[in-house]
Amino acid sequence: MIPKEVFKKIHRIQITTSRMVTDVLAGQYQSVFKGRGMEFDEVREYTPGDEIRAIDWNVTARMGHPFVKKFVEERELTVMLLLDASMSCRFGSVDKMKNQLAAELCSVLALSAIQNNDKVGIIIFTDKIEKFIPPRKGHRHVLRVVREALYYKPDGKGTDIAGALQYLNRVTKRKAITFIISDFFDEDYKKLLSISNKRHDIVAVTITDPREVDLPNVGILNLGDAETGEDITIDTGDAGFRKQYKKDALERIAQRKKLLRSVNVDNIDIYTDAPYTKELIKFFRTRERRLA
Repeated sequence: MIPKEVFKKIHRIQITTSRMVTDVLAGQYQSVFKGRGMEFDEVREYTPGDEIRAIDWNVTARMGHPFVKKFVEERELTVMLLLDASMSCRFGSVDKMKNQLAAELCSVLALSAIQNNDKVGIIIFTDKIEKFIPPRKGHRHVLRVVREALYYKPDGKGTDIAGALQYLNRVTKRKAITFIISDFFDEDYKKLLSISNKRHDIVAVTITDPREVDLPNVGILNLGDAETGEDITIDTGDAGFRKQYKKDALERIAQRKKLLRSVNVDNIDIYTDAPYTKELIKFFRTRERRLA
């Protein structure tokens, strides 16, 4: 039984995101993803006008005359949400923490999928797999996905994107539109990301808080790394330190973008101090133009 206050929050987010899905993303999701996938149907004899690249050379050699592979458009897609629930995502310096924003993004994407009659599932991960809800259809199923995204209490602290991708490849046999929603505070995931993107259509949704890029002058601060437990003391009154901090942060972001480009993974950059609607629309429109 869902507590009343929890149900109210889920309902409030559902109303907000449903309005956005209907008013803002209507048609965008469908034009970008629907009908883009093709699945094998059968092999048939070659007829004049068929494309040469469609020839199945193995069957042709076996039968002694040309055969081609026939494909049909995939009408039903699977959307998988890979949600980072690590300690570094439980941080925020403005209205929303990163994990709260991530949960709302899950809601928007899940509702977009269900509205288009697609299946949606979720993998919640830290440095281990925390929760897996297999992809299904239906309104009640989406509410469960949203509820888990909002209120699941993880055991792990760290981030293992490669492990999450390995698990995705193991439990999802068909091609899936896969959104990785994370701050990407991790290393050594490039190889698995490249392999997984050949099987699935992966989109990286990167979430950043402004204080992870730009520090204010508030004097001496004692900080703790949420994932490693390491404590450090910094002097934000030191202009040189603040400048180097920003330089390092921007370089980290640039390296992350370079890595994603190198494996042909699309990226949506989300900041906790700015509306995410604009960035979602920008992504859908850019991708739509590219696929046209």
